[in-house]
Amino acid sequence: MVRKTAYSLAIVTFFIFCFMWVNLNHTVVQNIDRIAVDWFKDNSFLAIFHYFGEPWFVVTVGIIIMVVLWLRMRDYRLMLFLLATFGGGAALNQILKNIIERPRPERIEQLMSYSFPSGHSMSGMIYLLATVYIVTKYINFERKEWMVWLGAFILAILIGISRVAESRHFGSDVIAGLSLGFTWFMLCVYWYELRDKAIKHTT
Repeated sequence: MVRKTAYSLAIVTFFIFCFMWVNLNHTVVQNIDRIAVDWFKDNSFLAIFHYFGEPWFVVTVGIIIMVVLWLRMRDYRLMLFLLATFGGGAALNQILKNIIERPRPERIEQLMSYSFPSGHSMSGMIYLLATVYIVTKYINFERKEWMVWLGAFILAILIGISRVAESRHFGSDVIAGLSLGFTWFMLCVYWYELRDKAIKHTT
């Protein structure tokens, strides 16, 4: 039941991403961006969370998990899942940014890369959920597992909001990044579990 709900939500988040993309110049999306600025811009507390979405941090987490899966667990299928989520998600984000070519918000010393969808938001959602997915396969949290998942979602959202607080992204960039990140994660889960069942069926 929970898994079916997650897959259904992944479809919804994909359409949210598409809606944001198609309506970038529409007043609806522009109003979302304006509200996000009013709520979060220059919030120094929220800005701190961007560190958890920095590429060096995400890569470090990925390497640690990869090493543990390789040397301790010998779980090569989960290693492939990790590469698909982390690496595939990062590649997809860069491809979309260069296709859409949305400029970033105006600010002094702004980044030169494109804005839509937010890379921190997308990678944050992907790597946090993928990490929880892998960890919960080896650690039984029993009734508290939902709290671990909730914590990952909240941190991913805070990473996204931090980019608005720093004027690095528009609110719609963040919503699109979080949405597509969840969709990509669930797509990788579907692929992994389908492949895992097929392998177990043949052995």
